[in-house]
Amino acid sequence: MLIALRAGARAAGVFLVIPLGYLALLPALLALAPFPRARVDFTSWYFRRWAAAILAVLGITVRVSGVAPEPPFFMVSNHLGYVDIIVLASRLRCVFLAKREVRSWPLVGLICATLGTIFIDRGQRRDIPRVLAELEAAMARGLGVVIFPEGTSTRGATVEPFKSPLLALATRLGLPVHHATLRYETPASDPPAYLAVNWYGDTHFARHALGLLQVSRVEASLHLDPEPVAETDRKLLAERLRAAILARFEPMVGDGEGSAEPAR
Repeated sequence: MLIALRAGARAAGVFLVIPLGYLALLPALLALAPFPRARVDFTSWYFRRWAAAILAVLGITVRVSGVAPEPPFFMVSNHLGYVDIIVLASRLRCVFLAKREVRSWPLVGLICATLGTIFIDRGQRRDIPRVLAELEAAMARGLGVVIFPEGTSTRGATVEPFKSPLLALATRLGLPVHHATLRYETPASDPPAYLAVNWYGDTHFARHALGLLQVSRVEASLHLDPEPVAETDRKLLAERLRAAILARFEPMVGDGEGSAEPAR
């Protein structure tokens, strides 16, 4: 009974905070339309506060180690699910890269587009030049950009090999790349975080979200490494960044546990 009440209260909170937060954002964006830099600054500030409010409603606390880089910056992170976006957004002045399909999700896609999310067609390599240009433009506007080079979310047994094409922006511009490491924990009385928080495989979104709402609390660990990585070769850069994150990453599940299906 307590679990059902908790889930219901949190669902009500989410359905209030997300749509109302979006409606509150729109008038400000319209008013700031003639002032592009001020619009970017306000949207970034609002996104961080909005993300923090969503985390509070969901019962997620964030333990941060390290210091957030000053924008503009290029950052990579391991990827465990949609909660990653909210955690990182609550601490960083940035925009994210997401798969093209997210743009068509009801309300979520519209919100992501409004907040400056860059969408990529993962099945089309010819889409990469456009995406690289948009990432560079976002940095030119004074923002950080965050990508998940695993190209998929995982159950948290390890950090999958990084795909390197989007790192070509960093090697071309001579940018050092920052890296973040994410991990989640739930109390022993709740389902383990790799099931309750990580979203991977073929798990339906609504089913997963309901499970997340039922968890008593979640602790997110976010490590922001102070030493960015620079390389002139994108494949070597990908390898070094993955190694740096692996050095900080604590597996959330043993090799024999959880689904071994390819993550989404």
